[in-house]
Amino acid sequence: MNYPLASSTWDEAEYAAIQRVIQSGMFSMGQEVAAFERQFAEWAGSRHAVMVNSGSSANLLMVAALFFRKDKPLQRGDEVIVPAVSWSTTYFPLQQYGLKLKFVDIDRDTLNFDLAQLREAVGTRTRAILAVNLLGNPNDFAEIGRIIGGRDIVLLEDNCESMGAVFAGRQAGTHGVMGSFSSFFSHHISTMEGGLVVTDDEELHQIMLCLRAHGWTRNLPRHNLVCGEKSDDPFEEAFRFVLPGYNLRPLEMSGAIGQEQLKKLPGMIAARRDNARVFVELFGAHPWLRIQKETGQSSWFGFALVLTEDAPLSRAELMGRLAAGGVDVRPVVAGNFAKNEALKWFDYSVHGHLANAECIDGRGFFVGNHHYPLHDQLRHLRALAG
Repeated sequence: MNYPLASSTWDEAEYAAIQRVIQSGMFSMGQEVAAFERQFAEWAGSRHAVMVNSGSSANLLMVAALFFRKDKPLQRGDEVIVPAVSWSTTYFPLQQYGLKLKFVDIDRDTLNFDLAQLREAVGTRTRAILAVNLLGNPNDFAEIGRIIGGRDIVLLEDNCESMGAVFAGRQAGTHGVMGSFSSFFSHHISTMEGGLVVTDDEELHQIMLCLRAHGWTRNLPRHNLVCGEKSDDPFEEAFRFVLPGYNLRPLEMSGAIGQEQLKKLPGMIAARRDNARVFVELFGAHPWLRIQKETGQSSWFGFALVLTEDAPLSRAELMGRLAAGGVDVRPVVAGNFAKNEALKWFDYSVHGHLANAECIDGRGFFVGNHHYPLHDQLRHLRALAG
């Protein structure tokens, strides 16, 4: 039995899309990317989507944009609350822009924010909360909204692992002022490399268009919210730089592939949820393995399991057993990120104790989910686990 972590979601439609771009001779960002952005925004229920070259770049763009808005921009030293378990590039843009991170523990069951700890952690210095929807599972945004209340706190979402998750009838990634998505190979859709940011805020949308491509004005409307007004002379505007930007642009091939992947997304998420139903049936009452508790409607990026303290074997022993049985396994994202060596470069604090993050770090792991039935693979996993 071979149970891989990820698999290709492409067929002849994606290869035909690539060929369409090859025949056009236009490879850098253009109309294929623009079409995908429009379609993705419509799917998400957002006014705007901005495509970039990775989910990591999406997080960078999202954080950067808040520094250049006219009303109450973020400033270096501002406090941003983050969960202690996520991927590295959730955190790195915050450090790179001089923000102070406050790590908060996760809930042992949902693997998202421990909401009681989050409520305690929010203080007078808190300017933003970056909620991470881990492994397909959305946060409880109703409760997060109550925690924020009327305070001037920006809510952002790192939704790179949770495309298609739904909370209270809304797509995950659309509950904050901006939300990031990834379309890397192992994620819900794949555009080779790629990512997106969605927002309903027109100013932030235009700032991101500028930052994505060198900080120049070329991609802005003539009358815009970044520099005011552009010249009618294209020569004058060709190399006019107004923000300290990047080159985060995606390729036309990625935009073309994304259009085909988006057509398949509802069916692929439905298949993932059907696999999750079997997974929960097999492991929901396991004597010494706990599973992730669904909030809202998860899109089930993968299946997380955590050994209990009284488990009859160590995680290392179980990992060896699964590897020998052909099952691909990984840690739960980056584990307790607050213990990583990279933190020596950060301005940060830890709220309370990260007991649950430590538990996940030491005893957790996850296996893959796919867009095709995994019933046999999941039964094989259950037999190996014992």
